[in-house]
Amino acid sequence: PKYVVSSVAALGGLLFGYDIGIMASILQMELFIEYFDHPSPLATGIIVSSLTIGCFIGSLLSAPLADRFSRKRTIMLGALVCTIGSAIQFGSISRAMLIAGRFVNGLAVGFLSSVVPMYQSETAPPENRGRMVSLQQWAITWGIFLAFGIDYGCSFIKGPKQFRLPLGLQIVPSIILLFTMVLMPFSPRWLVAHNYISDARRVLGRLRTYGHASAPEVQEELRLIHETIVHERETMHSSYWDLLKYPNRRRTFLGCGMQFMQQFTGINTLMLYAPTIFRDIGLNSIQSIALCQAINGLVNVISTIPAILWIDRWGRRPTLLIGTILKAVLVLQKVTKMDAA
Repeated sequence: PKYVVSSVAALGGLLFGYDIGIMASILQMELFIEYFDHPSPLATGIIVSSLTIGCFIGSLLSAPLADRFSRKRTIMLGALVCTIGSAIQFGSISRAMLIAGRFVNGLAVGFLSSVVPMYQSETAPPENRGRMVSLQQWAITWGIFLAFGIDYGCSFIKGPKQFRLPLGLQIVPSIILLFTMVLMPFSPRWLVAHNYISDARRVLGRLRTYGHASAPEVQEELRLIHETIVHERETMHSSYWDLLKYPNRRRTFLGCGMQFMQQFTGINTLMLYAPTIFRDIGLNSIQSIALCQAINGLVNVISTIPAILWIDRWGRRPTLLIGTILKAVLVLQKVTKMDAA
């Protein structure tokens, strides 16, 4: 059950990855460029960044929604919003409509990228928590890869469906996520926090001991969850301002700093604008560009597997350091070759 729950929730990561990757090759399609009246670099940047703006707002709204209405319902809300945003993009007849659809999808991604890891960590057993949560990242890489592959396949279509079909197909996983989450349990921690103790015991029994809610390990984990929540209520207040106060300040800067530096490496920019780079180095057809993108996405999928398999054995910090060192070495090698050329 633990793998089923985490895998279903990870569909939210797949939607995130799909939204990141889908516009990359579409922006290079001649039919897209002609239909939307040859957007300037500024207009292209707005189309791309509208998703990120929505993500920012959605992530801020996600925490209070998840605390009040549950992690499960917030994920379902994200899936519903994603379906609406995808439909708007699919039917776009103007740049403004396309940007609005991207923004709505960004709201959904903000909900899902924040709440899905929270839900996974609260439903996963402690000994496998790293692996369960890392499924979210793997799903993101699969979403990027699928978006690149679909762009490649659709590049052979003549007519507006060439870019409309990739934009509309993301409705499929969002609907699947919406309806499968109905069958998933609520987070045990959220249930305890809202005094649904018997429901939390039953959910833990399903997740840990195949339905044996009276098992000792279930009772012990339920006790620990309850004690943690009681302690937090007695000693802490829940607000964003408290994240900047002692003793949370260091944790906040550490967590946000790692996320910021991960993005500051330029990986998302590379994913979004790689087709432009491929065109600049001599690839002329949209098919060859989209194929290179798909290969790039496949490498991303494969590279995530070691972390999934061994993060609980290696530990979070060593795994992070290994990835950082490999990234630095490869970037330095690339810069050295460019200087030599």
